[in-house]
Amino acid sequence: MAQEIIVHPEGEAKDVATKPDLLGVTRTTVETFAGKIGIEWDKDALVSQLGQLPFFIDFLYQGGLFNEWVESCPLTYVSNNAPKKRDILGSLMLSVLSGHKRYSHITAIQSDGVHPELLGMKKVCSSDSVRRAFKKNIDENEAVEWCQDNLKNCYEDLLFEPWILDIDSSVKPLYGNQEGAEIGYNPTKPGRPCHTYHSYMMANLRLILEIEVQSGTQGSSKYSLPGLWALLDSIDHSQWPKFIRGDCAWGTDRVITECEDRGVDYLFKLKVTKRVSELIAKLGGRRDWEFCGKGVEGMESTIQLSGWNKSRKVVVIRRKVPKEVVVNERQPELALDLEDKVYGYEYSVLVTSLDGELLTLYHHYKDRADCENNFDELKNQWGWSGFVTQDLKRSRIMARCIALIYNWWSLFARLIDPSKHSEAITSRPLMLQAVSRATNHSRQRTVTITSSHGKAEFIQEAMEQVSAFFRKFTSTARQLNAKERWRLILSRALSKYLKGKILGPITPLRIG
Repeated sequence: MAQEIIVHPEGEAKDVATKPDLLGVTRTTVETFAGKIGIEWDKDALVSQLGQLPFFIDFLYQGGLFNEWVESCPLTYVSNNAPKKRDILGSLMLSVLSGHKRYSHITAIQSDGVHPELLGMKKVCSSDSVRRAFKKNIDENEAVEWCQDNLKNCYEDLLFEPWILDIDSSVKPLYGNQEGAEIGYNPTKPGRPCHTYHSYMMANLRLILEIEVQSGTQGSSKYSLPGLWALLDSIDHSQWPKFIRGDCAWGTDRVITECEDRGVDYLFKLKVTKRVSELIAKLGGRRDWEFCGKGVEGMESTIQLSGWNKSRKVVVIRRKVPKEVVVNERQPELALDLEDKVYGYEYSVLVTSLDGELLTLYHHYKDRADCENNFDELKNQWGWSGFVTQDLKRSRIMARCIALIYNWWSLFARLIDPSKHSEAITSRPLMLQAVSRATNHSRQRTVTITSSHGKAEFIQEAMEQVSAFFRKFTSTARQLNAKERWRLILSRALSKYLKGKILGPITPLRIG
């Protein structure tokens, strides 16, 4: 067999078209429907996909939030080659803001050439460095205290205003052999091991006050009670919530009795037990139901369940719904209006110590839907359902860190748009995600932002207004300490909630 003769041997360069030039830029071409175009790869360009983050960094800087979080962190290293804790915490925050759910996702932002320097960082740490940081280099009790103190810095000035405490427990399904991964109540994935997140939230403002991670079998309200009373005991009694609000898991004699003993009002939902069903049947035929709007009626009564040492006030709510979607499966005949062959009633029973009109009590519990939406947001949009490790310690620390970053972002989003709470699924693409390029000229760094969002002009104007507020803030409020500056920022961000009131005490000063 004749040997093939190569007339023109290949050189060292396999593909001349993609050979990097002297500046390190690699070029190639691709065919598209618009014709042939050139492509350049520049690995050293100072760019970022979180283009509008400098405004959020300005917010953290003016409020003293990030520096306090880093400086108070009890994370310690022995090795001189270990990463700096500012780099660890900064990398963690950038990952959470990016919507990541796993430590390995940090690799996606590791080449950010813009924001590490703006945060005072040297670099974005690797996913392994961040994952291992809280394993051996920090005491869990010290870490919990550190997280709680920083969470409190966000909301303590708001406790002087009337507020409501929402409590809830949610399930985090797990897929490995994690510590505390036990089979408990799991409505979405029955039989799947899980952790339970016991959460405490300031209603209306949707700020997380505290979060506890426990094993999957510790999902009932009795496991939340120690954390609840520890939270309230850390607050002056005059700043306690107007009342505590929770679902049917909290409508138990033990919880209600402790609330009564401690002198705090409550509004809980009751499970549809036999005696509750009998009460619904007794009231169902009466004609003196009070109209609450949009097909909803209510009536006050009293009930003493088995195990209760006294009767308590309840509010029975019924909502007119199509007959085929009546929810009460245990005793559906109680939910039917016998005079109407098309519609039936869906019943809810609330136990409360509150006085007031029936319509007000109904709307108090109806507003609890905001709480449910936020716990869902934290799990699915902020990473509570992710960042899984083998030990429970890091899960507890990470849950609190995510809650803190969520609080920061929520307050920043209200600073941009004070009219409402914006969920991350809409606020991050609008207020964070854009392409930015950093350039240096005459010792001046400039970040050029390009946003493809449909509301890019609106957000640019809003960001510029916030930036002008901070510039005026820094030029006229130098005599204020960090705490007073943070109160002024909160007052502007929550201007709708506070109705224009300035949180105090503050040295006489007004910022427009």
